[in-house]
Amino acid sequence: QVQLVESGGGLVQAGGSLRVSCAASGRTFSIYSMGWFRQAPGKEREFVAGITWASGRTLYADSVKGRFTISRDSAKNTVDLQMNSLKPEDTAVYYCAAGGTIPATPTSGDYRYWGQGTQVTVSS
Repeated sequence: QVQLVESGGGLVQAGGSLRVSCAASGRTFSIYSMGWFRQAPGKEREFVAGITWASGRTLYADSVKGRFTISRDSAKNTVDLQMNSLKPEDTAVYYCAAGGTIPATPTSGDYRYWGQGTQVTVSS
């Protein structure tokens, strides 16, 4: 089993920045990729960004490309999502996910483990 714990969500004004983090524990050797997904009220969960653990190769949704950056610290088993130029439409619960695919994909079904989520609210 792998346990994922997110932190760092909060309230920020449009145009501001926020960083969310995810710490993995347990059978972390089984993780080959990690991703961030988000779900806004009344909407389906959507892919935000992913990273292949070994290579650091990244993947982004078009809606966040150029504004968000995903990174990982292999020594600490953490993955961060730096969010800049935030917009009200970025408001959602952000979920960290870990999976066994190489490279990371935007498909939620490829991720076996999920965190509990952290709320990000962007005010206009």
